[in-house]
Amino acid sequence: MRNFLKKYNHSWTLLYAFIYLAWWGWLGRMEADRYASVHMWLDDKIPFCEWFIIPYYIWFPYILLVIAYFFFFASRREYYQLAGFLFIGMTVALITYTIWPNGITFRTELSELSRNNILIRLTAFIYANDRAINCCPSIHCFNSIAVCIAINRCASLKHKKAVRIGSIVLSALICLSTVFVKQHSVLDVIWAFVLGAVMYLAAYLIPDWLAARKKKEGKAKSHAAKQVS
Repeated sequence: MRNFLKKYNHSWTLLYAFIYLAWWGWLGRMEADRYASVHMWLDDKIPFCEWFIIPYYIWFPYILLVIAYFFFFASRREYYQLAGFLFIGMTVALITYTIWPNGITFRTELSELSRNNILIRLTAFIYANDRAINCCPSIHCFNSIAVCIAINRCASLKHKKAVRIGSIVLSALICLSTVFVKQHSVLDVIWAFVLGAVMYLAAYLIPDWLAARKKKEGKAKSHAAKQVS
């Protein structure tokens, strides 16, 4: 264990899971009448489609496997960028839910559908175990955006075109799944993208700009020193 912690001393970041789960559990115990309804006209135009429950479920191993890959195989900087993107963004979402408890009220009545299949039953399981609360912004979508960006920026996956394209397609399907299985409003998805844009700026663009600036200044100083000598 000591050798593992020494080799993977960035494992401390994974302690965030305990903070997140405890906070999420506390939010789920709030009184129902405290939740604001999130809805927009486009939600009524999108039909329920149980086929989208497949990418909705794939989200769970997808996020965990990408985090594991970056933890064990990516550069330390790339792992911290992904962890910062995910964990800071998820904290912002939790703060939003705390200040503004929200949810949706337009889930499909599965019992009223004229069909019953394994996909309907998988959707029913989600409905029974994941209340339609704490929806905006959608963490399902936000996390999918985060890992997709990380994969497409990862140096070791630079030449893995199928992996990079696959991540884009899968992340898009996951985002679509949240509205087609009526687990989220389109507004939840939109705000997930807004949060993702902010975190992309904070986790990637600004650090890259600062690193490039520092490198440029270092070269300028080195050149000046040579001129003096």
